[in-house]
Amino acid sequence: MAKIQKIKGVADLFPADSAKYAFMEKTARDVFSSYGFGELRTPILEKTELFCRSIGEETDVVQKEMYTFPDRKDRSLTMRPEATAGVVRAYVENKIYQPGKVSKFFTVGPMFRYERPQAGRMRQFHQINAEVFGASEPQADAEVLLMLSNFLSGIGLSKLSFELNSLGCPECRPVFRKALDDYFSGVDQEKLCDDCTRRVNTNPLRVLDCKSKGCKELTKDAPSIPEHLCGECREHFDAVVKLIDEAGLEYTLNPRLVRGLDYYQRTTFEVTSGDIGSQTAVAGGGRYDGLVHTLGGAKVPGIGFACGMERLGMLLDGDYEEKLDFYIALVDQRAAGDALIFAEKLRKSGLKGEVGFVAKSMKSQLRQANKLEVKKCFIFGTDEVENGTVTIKDMTEGGGQESLPRDEYFK
Repeated sequence: MAKIQKIKGVADLFPADSAKYAFMEKTARDVFSSYGFGELRTPILEKTELFCRSIGEETDVVQKEMYTFPDRKDRSLTMRPEATAGVVRAYVENKIYQPGKVSKFFTVGPMFRYERPQAGRMRQFHQINAEVFGASEPQADAEVLLMLSNFLSGIGLSKLSFELNSLGCPECRPVFRKALDDYFSGVDQEKLCDDCTRRVNTNPLRVLDCKSKGCKELTKDAPSIPEHLCGECREHFDAVVKLIDEAGLEYTLNPRLVRGLDYYQRTTFEVTSGDIGSQTAVAGGGRYDGLVHTLGGAKVPGIGFACGMERLGMLLDGDYEEKLDFYIALVDQRAAGDALIFAEKLRKSGLKGEVGFVAKSMKSQLRQANKLEVKKCFIFGTDEVENGTVTIKDMTEGGGQESLPRDEYFK
């Protein structure tokens, strides 16, 4: 019978990898909770309309990348391609918004997009997200940026670049859009890539962010978003920059930085690394002040970010699996029950360890104990069965060995 293999673009995470993910998640929970964030868990499946209304009908995500299907009642459902829309839906549906109330949430979990799999880009991928609702002040933008920086340094990453830009607001964005349309009408659009040939009419801001050599060359003299900001947007962005300057966060202003989702406005940012190949972005986000209202809620401001765990994991070196404290070498099968009970007592005392289930030679058992890098190996052999004792071997360098009555070890 033929073997069943996993779907292309997904991965099995065995302990060495899943331990790395658990480390990132634990660090996120520790750092985010210190800023007053609480964890929110939202469904993987949502109504397709949620993403069409929030992300935007003309985005690449909605046009080409979503896993969408009808259920048995012919309702269109989508496996979440990103987290923010679901968080906002939960926020609105549960009527959490109140005048003057600031809400802070973080989420951890899998997302799904149909893309060509490559290093750091999977069809099932994992994100850590953080969202703030109810704060329009530039201090909220600065705090989110600093929290993201502290999380990344908390998992041991330092060679990263922060890039910032402002995308303006509904008041000043149309002015820039007009300038951009005028610019593109005067250039040879045949030099654009296939995607940007479509984007230039539906979402021209995305053309500025294209990595294609031809598109980059064609847009090098395109209008700059910061040059078209209204007074309020300029004042807001300048305040954000001043705050993170005072906090010591290093960054680069990138007037070409845009986000692939329509709901972003004003402050937007991205964190990149040069150590993971062509997929350089490891985190990104920005302000989305109109999204809550778009999805049926009040006019509540919002800002957030997402971290791609696959890409962050590519930058993490080392062994993140928890080390065991002990190993029990079973060299006489008659002692299997005693060994099991002894191991339970050790675990209840706060230690972590493993029992050899099959009796093997002392040499092979000690080899396994060394492989696990345990501090102590407890031996249950013929003498231990007959005398009711346990032999304790110190596995550290220069360690000795002694035999004790089993109950005496816990006194």
